[in-house]
Amino acid sequence: MAFQIGSALLDACVLAVVERRDVYGYELTAQMRNVIDVSESTLYPVLRRLQKEEYVLTYDSPINGRNRRYYTITAAGRQQLENYRADWESYRSGIDSLMKGETTENA
Repeated sequence: MAFQIGSALLDACVLAVVERRDVYGYELTAQMRNVIDVSESTLYPVLRRLQKEEYVLTYDSPINGRNRRYYTITAAGRQQLENYRADWESYRSGIDSLMKGETTENA
């Protein structure tokens, strides 16, 4: 893809995936790769930032004798995701207008 994805959009995408259900890192990466080209090494700093901002929490669950770290969204994370969704709709609408050659009022 020719377009780069910024940190706020990555945060929004991760929160959108985690909102659906709790996920572990590899599973999150696989779901994200269905839409964008992203690596685990890119997503783990995003997850740490979201955890630091208290948008996601972690818990461990034993799977086949090993612990798997899951990520779950918090109430603050849901609110931030709603903010991101509103911003995205506005941004997407503006970009769509430009790409379609439509005029803008502020031009």
